[in-house]
Amino acid sequence: MNPKVASLRFKQTDKKINEVPTQFVCTEYSDYIFLVCTQYGKIGTLVSVKPVLKNDGSASPFNITKVMLGEEDALAVETAKDMAAFAVREAGKRPVLLGLSLKDTAVESIEQMKAHVKTLIVWLLKK
Repeated sequence: MNPKVASLRFKQTDKKINEVPTQFVCTEYSDYIFLVCTQYGKIGTLVSVKPVLKNDGSASPFNITKVMLGEEDALAVETAKDMAAFAVREAGKRPVLLGLSLKDTAVESIEQMKAHVKTLIVWLLKK
């Protein structure tokens, strides 16, 4: 018997964010997008961000955010919502699972990370 092997699309990049080395990994699965943004080399806090669907099946502008693993602190949840919002919107109805492990949580650093995540999502969703 020949097992069916699924091909995964992913991209991994390194970028200095305010002089802190930061690794990004973006992987597309059939039913969700998995993002990791780490400055410690670990997945860290794992946050699920799912779109709220309207009665007609279309995505609303709201998302459900839930910490799946790690500390449930307001900063991680808000950062995850911000980072994943673009991905959820661009990926249609697919949720995003985001791993965050950050040393630098300054607002300007988070903005730089969000901008970089957008470039990964745009690359990933090009067919």
